[in-house]
Amino acid sequence: MALDESTQNDEVFDDRGVTYLVEKDLFERVKPIAVEFITTPRGGGFKLISGLSQQEGACGSCTGC
Repeated sequence: MALDESTQNDEVFDDRGVTYLVEKDLFERVKPIAVEFITTPRGGGFKLISGLSQQEGACGSCTGC
């Protein structure tokens, strides 16, 4: 996740006052996408869940395998 300005190549979503941008080509490969804020003993942060994590061989982590 990063801060960015939208372009014509982005899908734009608003949820509870937060605007999310996803490149259209990437969105078609990974949809559906869910963003959750979680709290763990190590602190809080965002968890991304997508169709990509359900594909065979994908580790399901945004931090890499």
